Amino acid sequence: MGITLRIPAPLRQYTAQLAEIEVEGKTVGEVVERFKARFPDAGDLFFSPKTARYMNLYLNDKDIKSLGNLDTPVHENDIISIVFAIAGG
Repeated sequence: MGITLRIPAPLRQYTAQLAEIEVEGKTVGEVVERFKARFPDAGDLFFSPKTARYMNLYLNDKDIKSLGNLDTPVHENDIISIVFAIAGG
């Protein structure tokens, strides 16, 4: 078992409709890089400078910004969720 990366429904078209992906890594950043290598189109879209400000990553329901960002260590069976901010007006 590795780290589970949860993909939001509107973005699954870039991950072969997978809702969850098992990825190995020792930090959130390593998990993200391995995800990008496996799904380059999704990686370019999810983690581009244009979309980065609208995307949040949660490690076991805690925002990684409060934990150490991409350097945050991960452990087997952890869950990382990709969450895009929704703006209204």
